[in-house]
Amino acid sequence: MSEIATKTGHYYEKQLNCKSSVIAWSHGARFQTARRLIGTGPVGQLLDYGCGDGTFLAMVADRVGTAVGADVAADQLRDCAERFADRPGVRFAHVRDLAAPEHAGAYDVVTCMETLEHCPTPVVEVVLADLGRLCKPGGRVVISVPVETGPPFLLKYAVRTAAAWRGLSDYRYYETYTPLNALKMLTAGKGTTLPRPVYGPPGAESLSHYGFNWRALRERVRHHLTLDATHFSPLGWLGGLASSQAWFVCRPKGAA
Repeated sequence: MSEIATKTGHYYEKQLNCKSSVIAWSHGARFQTARRLIGTGPVGQLLDYGCGDGTFLAMVADRVGTAVGADVAADQLRDCAERFADRPGVRFAHVRDLAAPEHAGAYDVVTCMETLEHCPTPVVEVVLADLGRLCKPGGRVVISVPVETGPPFLLKYAVRTAAAWRGLSDYRYYETYTPLNALKMLTAGKGTTLPRPVYGPPGAESLSHYGFNWRALRERVRHHLTLDATHFSPLGWLGGLASSQAWFVCRPKGAA
């Protein structure tokens, strides 16, 4: 792993190097799970769709022939390119560049972690279609999203509240739930919906974690991809009852 590339990334500093040991442990477990779910052997071509500061690419560079990180934030891509300049096997591209023909079906593994919960519904549909288009027919798509419903809702709310009290990063801006909406999140099924706050200018809207329902998102995943397995982290053996992330291991539709 490239320590410089990882430790100078904003995401690494905010989450994996967080002063809250619970937050750091949960996010560390996320990346260890991702490293396991991409497969145990070498990977020829890997695409991280919504790569952020490149933390995951730094963690798997030793196992990947060519790694591509794609994102929509131009300033973030420039920062990644500078920090990974000494790694010829890792490069970065804007998401719109993935429309070029050479990317279609080019990747053995496509990952998309903690991205879809921030996308408005029309964008979710575009991204899921992209993940299937970019993955090789015999390849693997690994998606993760946060678990914000059921018992984890209460656990995460308590941890975030404590982090806000300590003044840690953006946790002080986390939205509060009305008692009715909190009850809906605690008892949510795949059809449960809440109005979700939208941020950003028209054409660049994004959502927070507020009201996100991983079960509903899994149904959209099934529409675009063949879903082979659902995993959870951390404490995956509890079946998501005390986990902060849900993982969907998929393959393109029609692939054996």
